[in-house]
Amino acid sequence: MLGVVVLALAVWAASAVLVVYWGSRDEAAAADAIVVLGAAQYVGRPSPVLRARLDHAIDLYQKGYAPLLVLTGGVGDGDTTSEAAVGRRYANKAGVPESAILTEEHGRTTTESLYAVSALLHQRGATRVILVSDPFHVLRLRVLAQRLDLSPMTSPTRTSPISASRQERWNYVVSESVKVPLTFFLGRAADRIIAPEVPPLDSILKR
Repeated sequence: MLGVVVLALAVWAASAVLVVYWGSRDEAAAADAIVVLGAAQYVGRPSPVLRARLDHAIDLYQKGYAPLLVLTGGVGDGDTTSEAAVGRRYANKAGVPESAILTEEHGRTTTESLYAVSALLHQRGATRVILVSDPFHVLRLRVLAQRLDLSPMTSPTRTSPISASRQERWNYVVSESVKVPLTFFLGRAADRIIAPEVPPLDSILKR
């Protein structure tokens, strides 16, 4: 029993170190698409966290890293519009043409969003992607993307309010250090532990 506890602690500690390490890296390079992970929106306006992710992704697009911007995020409880739709309007106003934007508007977890994005991109023959989110998030994105036969590069935003708060930043690092091993070992099934209150994407699409 003690050996199991020691092993679990070792895995968690290693995961935490890797979450911090990958969050400090920026791998942006030429790609087929830039994928932005969703975050909260408030009555049709992006939250500060979502805005930071969008601003970074739009900057990458405008610098020519990829010809396509993929925006993710479904409709949250009590909301009437999706995070992806809010992101689309924001990107349009920033000068990104409609023809350069794809949206995934059903996923309500990281895993479900990336599964749906993977299907969209594989249909277009696109596999090389830049994943944009907060620093704490990018290792799990990389694990999921590789599982989905994508070739991921991570490029975290540096302007998120989460990064500006040491306490909040470390709370997320601790949380991700648990989610990353679960995702690595369980894949899509990890959502049943990470986000049990969110219905599976398949059931949402059948409604």
